[in-house]
Amino acid sequence: MKLNDDIGVIPVAPSLLGESPLWHPTEQSLYWCDIPGHKLNRFNPASGQHDEWAFDTDVACCAPVLGGELLLALRSGLFSFDPATGKSQRLAKPPYDPAIERFNDGKADPQGRMWAGTLYEPRDRAAAALYCWAGGELTREAEGVTTANGLAWSPDGRTAYWSDTKAHTIYAFDFDPMLGTLSGKRVWVRFPVKQPGMDLADYGGRPDGASVDAEGCYWVAMFEGARVLRLSPRGEVLREVKLPVQCPTMPCFGGPDLKTLYITTGRENRPAEELARTPLAGAVLTLQVDVPGLPANFAKS
Repeated sequence: MKLNDDIGVIPVAPSLLGESPLWHPTEQSLYWCDIPGHKLNRFNPASGQHDEWAFDTDVACCAPVLGGELLLALRSGLFSFDPATGKSQRLAKPPYDPAIERFNDGKADPQGRMWAGTLYEPRDRAAAALYCWAGGELTREAEGVTTANGLAWSPDGRTAYWSDTKAHTIYAFDFDPMLGTLSGKRVWVRFPVKQPGMDLADYGGRPDGASVDAEGCYWVAMFEGARVLRLSPRGEVLREVKLPVQCPTMPCFGGPDLKTLYITTGRENRPAEELARTPLAGAVLTLQVDVPGLPANFAKS
């Protein structure tokens, strides 16, 4: 359904906190998570079919695996999940205390390693981290953030991006594609922090999930900023797209030509006045773009 010439919406009931959208290259379908709703969703734009699977805990992110399965990061660990049967098998226990931390944003790198960051729920210190699943082992690869988000790679696979939403900061790393190692961590873009009592109309938001397009530009959802930004490889704002929701969470590229930007959004714990003003909060929005995105990488289980 089209809202205007630019923004559309998927005709599916809203999520509490939609996150980690994934365009499946072979299924030509969109997956996304509802983290506090404990659900994984799938929507096929060609048929209009919507499927969902319920879990007993938070569902954070997923990556496709050749053969039809997914790697799925839950609060309770990393799982192999088969959408055809609904069955899952745990591959790794959570590398943190699940009472105060959970997996958050994540995806596979071009070599098939699965990466997933965490969210440290007390939010009183930078205790979250970034983990990598490769060769049957889950290892801690980066730390020093509170809310891990914005994971993405440049088209040549040699730069990795990772953000701390609470710190309003996106970092860049040098990435070794063969070894899967991160080095040279640096501040790439930093946004103004929300000041006490600041009206949301005067606040640009903080960086949440992101995706990179074929020109190496980084599309980032600005949580509470009612917008997504397209940033150049140098971190310059090339485009701003205003959205009819306050809290976009992550964009991803999809469609047969990878020129549809799908944007998940949230409504959990938002003020009643805001929800009345933004009834599409929690919906998945769509935006047609000129430059295609990069296809999702398949993970190796």
